[in-house]
Amino acid sequence: MKNAAIISTRIYELPELVRTVAQWRLKGQTVAFTNGVFDLLHAGHIYSLSAAAREADRLIVGVNADESVRRLKGPGRPLNPASSRALILASLILVDAVILFSEDTPLTLIQAILPDVLVKGGDYTLDQVVGAREVMAAGGRVVINPVLEGHSTTGIIEKAAR
Repeated sequence: MKNAAIISTRIYELPELVRTVAQWRLKGQTVAFTNGVFDLLHAGHIYSLSAAAREADRLIVGVNADESVRRLKGPGRPLNPASSRALILASLILVDAVILFSEDTPLTLIQAILPDVLVKGGDYTLDQVVGAREVMAAGGRVVINPVLEGHSTTGIIEKAAR
């Protein structure tokens, strides 16, 4: 029997996540962190999350809170509230922890967690990745994975509007 109640236990507040990460590390497990809006989950997201999950034993996903999404994407976004986006991500077998953040970047989270691997998808350069300097200074590494072309939330929204 599958217990769906476990899904919500994967959504954390920062103090609890910091304690959980410390427990994982005591067990010798490595931690990867990635982030995004994840407004409409699509194949590009799964591709990116799968690549991030391969980088460490545990995967933490930072999710932009609604007010952060509006600042970054405009007044029409997000389409789905943060609570729904977090729940959907927490239900994925690839994801060990989900945490919401209200800032425009996840720098505060990254500084608190100091993941072993910071994973970003897209056309970024190392100097553009928020938190890269902090992670590398702590002995971690930064991985920039390619995106799955033709898959984007913006593209889905534009296609639906036609």
